[in-house]
Amino acid sequence: MPVPEITLHRYGTDQLAIIRPTLVGVYAEVYEKEIGEDPFFSVDRFEGRLTGHSSRPSWEAVVAYDGGEAAGYAYAAALPQNTGWWAHMLQPLPEADTTEDGTRTLALFEIMVRAPWRGTGLAHRIHEELLAGRTEERVTLLVEPGHPKVKALYEGWGYQHIGDQQPFPDAPVYTTMLRALRSDGSPSVGRSWGLEPS
Repeated sequence: MPVPEITLHRYGTDQLAIIRPTLVGVYAEVYEKEIGEDPFFSVDRFEGRLTGHSSRPSWEAVVAYDGGEAAGYAYAAALPQNTGWWAHMLQPLPEADTTEDGTRTLALFEIMVRAPWRGTGLAHRIHEELLAGRTEERVTLLVEPGHPKVKALYEGWGYQHIGDQQPFPDAPVYTTMLRALRSDGSPSVGRSWGLEPS
């Protein structure tokens, strides 16, 4: 179902203060059930993660608005050279596939859509808008294994499962997924994982 009334707006780190209440508010609504069941998903913990993620100069968010109402968003940043992202893999990956320089891999930290707009294709629109114009070779994200439909959705967007990780001691074990962003045949885009650029 098309959603022509939706507008997408891109924000950088210098605009975080403007949109932070929106990001936190949408999170609190979307994760209401999890917040009540697991301290890892608390709003305070989310705000801490948001602060850390948005401290990177490459951080960007795309927020979807239906009129003046936020319907969903996604945000991402490039993995820095000293990232711990790959260190939490349950099965270590080859060093050549996990070496970062601050420009190689985009980490998609959050993507969420509020209930009234789910099933409209909005998540995909937000996702593609966020990736548009990025210069990284590849993008990675984490999915809770208890959400197979979400994993299948990401596979439909070109991601592949490359292993599992637990990013914090009290965090769930997440499915780690990767997608090529460039189609130039670069050998550094996860070929050892069977990820051929599309």
